Amino acid sequence: MNPVEVRQGSSPVILGLPHTGTFVPADIRERLNGEGELLRDTDWHVDRLYDGLLPGVTTVRATFHRYVIDANRDPGGKSLYPGQNTTGLVPVIDFDQRPIWREGLGPTAADIAARLENFHQPYHAALAAEIARVTAKHGMAILYDCHSIRSVCPFLFDGRLPDFNIGTDNGATCAPAIELAVADICSAAEGYDHVVNGRFRGGWTTRHYGRPVDKVHAIQMELTQATHLAGEEPPFAYDEEKAERLRVHLKSILTRIEAIAFSMMSGGQA
Repeated sequence: MNPVEVRQGSSPVILGLPHTGTFVPADIRERLNGEGELLRDTDWHVDRLYDGLLPGVTTVRATFHRYVIDANRDPGGKSLYPGQNTTGLVPVIDFDQRPIWREGLGPTAADIAARLENFHQPYHAALAAEIARVTAKHGMAILYDCHSIRSVCPFLFDGRLPDFNIGTDNGATCAPAIELAVADICSAAEGYDHVVNGRFRGGWTTRHYGRPVDKVHAIQMELTQATHLAGEEPPFAYDEEKAERLRVHLKSILTRIEAIAFSMMSGGQA
């Protein structure tokens, strides 16, 4: 199984999909406990949600599950949110603090090193290559990192998350016009709520690649799964009606940030 799937496009926009994969090698899967086997913390159907919304967009998708190794974590294991609850590079618990490995069969240091080499590094090598290709073609790139999470996870945050969670590491990872445009579309989306740089300010991918000074902009969108799933528990079924309503706004976001990119390419101000 190839750890990464790439669809090259002609747009200056790139979609990152680090958490939609469900592949777990057999030797790793047999070490998961019953809870781990549910793969509960998948970004369920997010690749389907964005599919076809922006002609010419490039997509880079991890095929492996985040329980193998989390493609949106610092490879050195550094926490993205010091002092706050989170899960690690190779998680040992799920988002509800439940153990996911059979007793005594959790990841070892050797496991982590092997998974960095075989999964994490190939995903980021592919993503970096596409950012370089798009930047060479257009003089800039916008990485839009696609995520979803259950709307209620007490271990990670209090209460209920807004539907749209926009992360730019407090404005550091993209031009202000990009953040503002995304926030404006979310604000105008009837029946949804949003926050900018709230509980989720952008993961390692957004923070690592977002370098506006080098003409590479990155923004993370963390959607609540209530916006597009029939339920946030197994079987995590895709809800066509919810999803189509949401896709209207996601299409507006991608179309708008692409227009901003073309404006910046032609000398417009970000």
